[in-house]
Amino acid sequence: MFTGIIEALAEIVAIETEGTNFHFRLRSPISSELKIDQSLAHNGVCLTVTSVNEDTYTVTAIDETLQKTNLGDWQVGNKVNLERSMLMNGRIDGHIVQGHVDQVALCTSVIDEGGSWRFTFEYDSQVGNITVEKGSICVNGVSLTVVNSQIDGFSVAIIPYTYEHTNFSQIKVGSRVNLEFDILGKYVQKIMSLSK
Repeated sequence: MFTGIIEALAEIVAIETEGTNFHFRLRSPISSELKIDQSLAHNGVCLTVTSVNEDTYTVTAIDETLQKTNLGDWQVGNKVNLERSMLMNGRIDGHIVQGHVDQVALCTSVIDEGGSWRFTFEYDSQVGNITVEKGSICVNGVSLTVVNSQIDGFSVAIIPYTYEHTNFSQIKVGSRVNLEFDILGKYVQKIMSLSK
């Protein structure tokens, strides 16, 4: 379980394929603190550390993960948002995030608002996910507040700290991002659909 508060950025230094699996080797400032079998969120995707070597570590994405996330778009040199799993003895500064991506969205607009940035994303509402105004959304693993909710999209406002300390500075119009919708909203939506 995660909170959506990004801890560090990692750089992809190598990608190897094995059958349908992709093995990603990444360099990060927290690599030496990681352990094999540890869960680590990468752009909001919970992956297991399979090896650690000084300042790099490796994770594997299977076909199921590649089909439901944007990991198949990753290239050597890309920056990835990292978060280690939540400690149960501290504050939750973001919101409850499972690291299970619901779907991928497309960035349709980036507006520099002179001190912040407004990013707009579109997603396939036929999948059944929804956002609500002032509700929580996880974009590439970052816990954010929805500022403009539409049936098939939403906007978020990004402050300079988030822009500089996550990979939001790399997101452009046309970029695909990972979305995890709020777990409480998903349960409410499921209960409502069962009561019809």
